[in-house]
Amino acid sequence: MAYPDLRSFLADLGDDLLHVRDEFDPKFEIAAVLRSLPADAPAAIFENVRGYPGARVAGNLFGARRRVALAFGTTEDRLAQAWLANKQRAIAPVVAKSAPVQEVVHESPDELLSLLPILTHHEKDGAPFITTGVVLCTDPATGRRGMGIHRMMVKGGRRLGVLLANPPLSQFHANAEAAGRPLDVAIALGLEPATLLASVVRSGPQGPDKMAVAGGLRGEPVELVRARSVDVEVPARAEIVIEGRILPGVRESEGPFGENTGYYFTNVSPVIEVTAVTHRDNFIYPGLCPWSGDVDTLLSLAAGTELLGQLQTMVAGVVDLDLTGGTAGFSAAIAVRNCPRHEARRLVMLALNLDKRLKTVTVVDDDVDIRDPRAVAWAMATRYLPERDTVILGGAEGYVIDPSSAGSSAGSKAGFVATRGAGPEFDRITLPAAALAKAQALLATLHK
Repeated sequence: MAYPDLRSFLADLGDDLLHVRDEFDPKFEIAAVLRSLPADAPAAIFENVRGYPGARVAGNLFGARRRVALAFGTTEDRLAQAWLANKQRAIAPVVAKSAPVQEVVHESPDELLSLLPILTHHEKDGAPFITTGVVLCTDPATGRRGMGIHRMMVKGGRRLGVLLANPPLSQFHANAEAAGRPLDVAIALGLEPATLLASVVRSGPQGPDKMAVAGGLRGEPVELVRARSVDVEVPARAEIVIEGRILPGVRESEGPFGENTGYYFTNVSPVIEVTAVTHRDNFIYPGLCPWSGDVDTLLSLAAGTELLGQLQTMVAGVVDLDLTGGTAGFSAAIAVRNCPRHEARRLVMLALNLDKRLKTVTVVDDDVDIRDPRAVAWAMATRYLPERDTVILGGAEGYVIDPSSAGSSAGSKAGFVATRGAGPEFDRITLPAAALAKAQALLATLHK
């Protein structure tokens, strides 16, 4: 089932969408709600945004895996397999017959914040920040399309600071800058789940067009339309598009901003000069709070599932992988079956080298629920011996937002092998199946 836009996905959530009708301010208040929602909470849509009549803000869209599974027409336990299978069937985008995202057009707006309820998330943030803006552009050297989520600071007027820490957009900007030219970009906001998630797929320099990956994930092509003021194609059914150019040779302080690490981060970053804003009538602005369940699910599905697919082709017995919530994708747990200890050590080294973001990896048997921190901690406590089962890698590049090693070549990584031994002393305690089924039947009645 393909959702043509964000609105159709939200309409399908039913009781899994909380409608907030009280007035909330985009400065701190909406982010406070999104941060405070419990782990299994529904998505939320704020229908009365202070200072922005008619606009709405939606958040916590991916805070629960069940909503991502719904987006891809599968179940939670089949989500990784569905993702990997659908990603392989790239479907090229097509030219749209209509462009709802251009129902309202603002040419050369004087003040971005007068148009969009961009959230201010944390007490010491330097300004409002765009956190789910999918930046679209083409490489001036090759014509290749690029897309990725990059944070952006509202600097006032028509200027945005943009953190370009990852390729391919960082390389596209470097190519344009080397030629002394600005780089045309468009920032799409309010996309349906498949296109948003495709934007964070690691496709590599020779990989497929991410818009074609989005088509594969959706099961039908993404409709694109030419932007109004820059040479970029944009999703016709996005809620909002900000058009502009990254200025060559310009760098300004960008931040502080409360990052996915749970710490504030400031950088010297390129600057976008906005040339136009287009949006749908009564648009929905997507709010994503850093260091939240939304981020955990996005990282685990996109980056984690990609890594799982790679490792399964390299090491026999790899069953599942999950990026640990709250770690900004720096830590992972991997479940294996019938994997000898020496192979588990090789698996650790492969995982740490394949993903530069990863800093720690824990390998457990598949009788351990890798999405249950208590279960992983139990395996570490009872199956892991530090001297025997620790793998250390030194001289690793520190990830840009990691305060412990940012920008350093003196970073380090560690892996922990917490798989069981062969003897009966490692047999787990269990309950008879009939007794367990009776208990579960009783508990099910208590939740009705």
